[in-house]
Amino acid sequence: MADEHEFIQDGLQRSQIDEFFADELGRAGYGGMDVAKTPMGTQIVLKAEKPGMVIGKGGKNIRKITTQLEEKFDLDDPQIDVQEVDEPDLNARIVADRLANALERGWYFRKAGHTTIDRIMDAGALGAEIVLSGKVTGARSRVEKFNRGYIKHNGEPAQTIVDHGQGVAVMKLGTIGVDVKIIPPGADLPDDFHIEEGADPEEVVPDAVEANEAAAVIEEPSDEELEELQTEAVEEEPEPEATEIDEEVVEEVIEEETESAEADAEDESAADEAEADAEDVEEELDELEEEVEAEAEELMEEMEASDESEEGDE
Repeated sequence: MADEHEFIQDGLQRSQIDEFFADELGRAGYGGMDVAKTPMGTQIVLKAEKPGMVIGKGGKNIRKITTQLEEKFDLDDPQIDVQEVDEPDLNARIVADRLANALERGWYFRKAGHTTIDRIMDAGALGAEIVLSGKVTGARSRVEKFNRGYIKHNGEPAQTIVDHGQGVAVMKLGTIGVDVKIIPPGADLPDDFHIEEGADPEEVVPDAVEANEAAAVIEEPSDEELEELQTEAVEEEPEPEATEIDEEVVEEVIEEETESAEADAEDESAADEAEADAEDVEEELDELEEEVEAEAEELMEEMEASDESEEGDE
């Protein structure tokens, strides 16, 4: 079997075992499990609110569970270790099951949610969140959230620090999903900091203190020493060496300059010629306008003379 398939198969088997324990040990306050495969067999650590109910009278119940694990999940020599949960109100799995049972018994969802989250915070949790999703009050599904304190939703702290548990409440209108997240007391969050009053800097950051002391030991030079250093630096500066001038490079530079000068002169002469042509055109236009005006005046005079002669004939 490939590594990917084996990884998927192990995750599926772990989920199935977790569901099996949740069904079998619901009344005992099942709080989660840890599975580890060893050369001696499969080591399973169970967390329960009431370990006595898990073990049973004379170990009857635990032997029954062990036999079922061997038959259903084909585990090699499963060894179950039952541990009692110190604070059930800080175990997300137990809290979710309790809240689901309260909803099934008829508690109003708001009262149940606020009461549950208050108990979690009273137990010393840094933060908690309860999410109820489903047909909470009517025929239409919705989501209700209850928040207290500080909670992480993403990143590594959300996977390693936050305790996450889920439960299901079976109601007449439909099922209600219960999702609980808890940050336990004393959790080391990456963005936490604290101020120590009266702390000795040498104990907290000894490297920084040594660096500051070393910088303080180095004395700044006086004005006279600075002047001496400057004079020494000026004296030690080497004189620039005379560089030989390449005659070919000089000739190329001169040719380029002459060519550019000739091009500029040609451009200037072309511009002058264009200006002269424009002036000639303007003069010709002026002459034409004067001739046209003179002809128009002659025509007007002729028309007036013909009008006067016609009036004399009449």
